[in-house]
Amino acid sequence: MSRDHTDDQRAADRELAEDISELADAQVTPERSGAARRYPLAMIGIALGAGAVLLVTVLGFAFAGDRVYAFDRAILLNMRDPAPGGVGPMVPEGPAWLVQAMIDITALGGGTVLTLVVLGALGLLLIQRHVLTAALLAGGVVSGSLSVSLAKLLFGRDRPDVIEHLVDVGTASFPSGHSANSAIVYLTAALMLTQILETRVQRIYVVVLAAALVLAIGTSRVYLGVHWPSDVLAGWSFGALWALGWWVLGAGLRERYAGVGAGKRKGEAR
Repeated sequence: MSRDHTDDQRAADRELAEDISELADAQVTPERSGAARRYPLAMIGIALGAGAVLLVTVLGFAFAGDRVYAFDRAILLNMRDPAPGGVGPMVPEGPAWLVQAMIDITALGGGTVLTLVVLGALGLLLIQRHVLTAALLAGGVVSGSLSVSLAKLLFGRDRPDVIEHLVDVGTASFPSGHSANSAIVYLTAALMLTQILETRVQRIYVVVLAAALVLAIGTSRVYLGVHWPSDVLAGWSFGALWALGWWVLGAGLRERYAGVGAGKRKGEAR
């Protein structure tokens, strides 16, 4: 009975491996980032995800409610100049066009734009038959966004009242949803693309572009006066760790099962 059970388990494992290899894509896109050859990927991916949750939890309890820290207040006050003659509201720092530029940049981290970006990326990946990459992107984005929403409900930090808000907001402050979700979407998409892009230059380009977008969006939230800097730092940290976790998981799955799929197709060709 023990031998039969072992044979059944091996057959089940083999079938699972074949199913996952088919998801990877029709041609089993190889893992191109090189990470799969250097690290125990599955465990590191899980650890990064757990670390992201732990980090935002610890920071959430530190910054929850109406607690305000000196560095948060100081940075926000540096985003404004005194009103001319000392009468009236404070004036946003920088040239007049900077306010509209920051509003435009912050929109890149809003729910509508991020949803369109994700749908567009998923459509392109599916058309090119990178089904595993599309599934990992969707899984990382949905689970990460839900985690951010849960954290906002859990910690309920008050929005800054140090300077005037230049855009309307309606949810809790911690963590910054724009900062976290933009990191989750743009960094996860970029890191997943590094596993299928052909050249090193292409991989570097998409990661640098995604990181620049994430940094600009988070900075805009502070400039617009709607987040404490610590909200943005927590959002960046969570989103980056979350994206790295899904990248590592994807590299591990691709490296582990691509060879199985290739062997199966070679056998069928015979």
